[in-house]
Amino acid sequence: MSWVYWAFLSALFAAATAVLAKIGVAGVDSNLATAIRTSVVVVFTWGIAFATRKPNAIEALMPRTWLFLTLSGIATGLSWLCYFRALQLGPASRVAPIDKLSVVFVIVLAALFLDERMTAPKMLGGVLIAAGAIVLALD
Repeated sequence: MSWVYWAFLSALFAAATAVLAKIGVAGVDSNLATAIRTSVVVVFTWGIAFATRKPNAIEALMPRTWLFLTLSGIATGLSWLCYFRALQLGPASRVAPIDKLSVVFVIVLAALFLDERMTAPKMLGGVLIAAGAIVLALD
């Protein structure tokens, strides 16, 4: 299966996450809600990783890999903490579009740090995503 299939599934599960989290965060401290969600993610993903891993996969990881995956994990945690707080304070239909501005940030950061080409279609798409997020957030 191609990356497009997995990307669409990711979007579908992210949408379910927003709706389920909005319901779950009601009346609960947003940091506690994030901790509960994160604990479930940890157990779930370690289960999958162990069930599908190749022998010596963990031992073969390089220090650079550990560093960047750790930094990515910290960024994910910060993102989730902010997202749950935003969901607690605002409507999911307005919080989620602003959260999806991450796509615009990825386009810019990928060009700056990953040497990905900044093309006219990427720039136009980024502008349209940003405009759509703003329109939806101001609804």
